[in-house]
Amino acid sequence: MDKKQRRVILKITLMNYSVTVKPGSKKAPLIEATGENSLTVYVRQRAIDGAANKEVIQLLAKHFKVAKSSIEILHGHKSRQKIICIT
Repeated sequence: MDKKQRRVILKITLMNYSVTVKPGSKKAPLIEATGENSLTVYVRQRAIDGAANKEVIQLLAKHFKVAKSSIEILHGHKSRQKIICIT
């Protein structure tokens, strides 16, 4: 099975969320559901050198009770709007 076939199989078993990140927030740590598959995540870390992304992954892993390695940022590595995949 080549890499492309594995990726198709994995996409079938994944849950994607649209996430809005609020870095440097005093409300943090907080996750709000804003829709069926959309979340707003408030984090204390600033968006410098990926620190906010790391905190988002850590908070989501704790929230969904999965390993941090089960959460992947698909789109929006340098944006506040992200597509997050949870396996």
